[in-house]
Amino acid sequence: MNADVATGAGRGAGMSAETSVVIVGGGFAGVACARRLAGTDGIRVVLLDRGGFQQFQPLLYQVATAELTSQDIRFDLTRIFRHRPGVEVRQADVTGVDPQTMTVTLDGGETLTADYLVVAAGAQPNFFHTPGAREHSFPLYSVEDARQVRGRILTVFADVAREPRLVDEGALNFVIVGGGPTGVETAGALSELIHDVLPGVYSQAPCGHAQIILVDRGHALLSAFSDQAGAYAAKQLHRRGVQVRLGTSVKQVDADSVTLGDGEVIKTRLVVWGGGEQAADVATTGGLPTGRGGRIDVQPDLTVPGHPRVYALGDIANIPSGDEPALPQLGSVAQQSGRWAADNIIAQVGGKPPHPFHYRDKGIMAMIGTKAAIAEIGPHRHELHGRFAFVAWLGVHLELLGEVDAELKAYIAWAQEFYLRPHHRSAALLDPSRIDTPRIDWSTTDS
Repeated sequence: MNADVATGAGRGAGMSAETSVVIVGGGFAGVACARRLAGTDGIRVVLLDRGGFQQFQPLLYQVATAELTSQDIRFDLTRIFRHRPGVEVRQADVTGVDPQTMTVTLDGGETLTADYLVVAAGAQPNFFHTPGAREHSFPLYSVEDARQVRGRILTVFADVAREPRLVDEGALNFVIVGGGPTGVETAGALSELIHDVLPGVYSQAPCGHAQIILVDRGHALLSAFSDQAGAYAAKQLHRRGVQVRLGTSVKQVDADSVTLGDGEVIKTRLVVWGGGEQAADVATTGGLPTGRGGRIDVQPDLTVPGHPRVYALGDIANIPSGDEPALPQLGSVAQQSGRWAADNIIAQVGGKPPHPFHYRDKGIMAMIGTKAAIAEIGPHRHELHGRFAFVAWLGVHLELLGEVDAELKAYIAWAQEFYLRPHHRSAALLDPSRIDTPRIDWSTTDS
């Protein structure tokens, strides 16, 4: 089945002047682009997303460690655009993008044709062909991933509370792969959950035997930050009892263990994978030019080479900037590229040329634990630690949330709770029965 979303510029004489835009992906980039185009005279937008909601990825680790519920960071796209004229939200899985025919194909076989295509489908875990990693580790790239991590943590503690002998089977060993923001933030939050919260819930579990081991093949944490920032993160994690193994790769992941590159075998029932990401599968369709990380290479104006009406944005794109081959995969990059692409489309519809993307660098930051954050602000990377870094972190997240009409008062209230009452958790967040997590078969090596 083939459907013309709308007919517009370049579609033939005698046809409607309405211009159609199909956006693939409802993340920061796709939502920002759709919002900018919403209500523009003569432009109709169809926003396609597999889940039908935007997830606030920077806070996934807090869902995984029972600081937030999944509903706190998930925003229904239909609700976001309920008062936005000209934007139709469709929950659909896009299996292909063809820049030659200006079409996208849905998983049911339906195709949509448009005047402008915006590919903003995001990223997925990159397991780097590590044996067993896809089958046995727990990635942290979606709301459902985060819920599964939380469910596994709570299930382990519930089982150990009933059978303390399971500690000898590695039940309380937790391995985190990756020393970037995802790994560091997860390690810090997990340590606080295990040592400060769960002992009051699972009093029979020997929580003092828990070990958190962060593994990274690099030689510093937070490699995108300064050496001083990496050292600060390592110091803060050490204070929280996290073992940091640098210069160490993961050779294999099994159901009940992980094998490191030096041959060490660590018994564990939870391996959190934050070891890297690659572009969503749709990037490899339709002959789209791809480069590092399997991402779509784009020109400075965010269009795909040879296709002036096809844009690729956010985590699925290699966006050049100055002498840098590509900007980092950050929420602020995605959001700003979405707005810029929308402005370029509006310009093109009006007969004007698109302009090269200029990113306003707000810096990079990571939350290592309660009252321990690191931020490098602005293009000159002014470094902040502790409370001031937390304020900067909060400000950037508030701006990102504003794009989805989130309830900012609720988020500010959460921030105050997080900072002032860090060990408070609702009973619902600590109940493993509320999450459909598979039981662990401790009698065998498979779970």
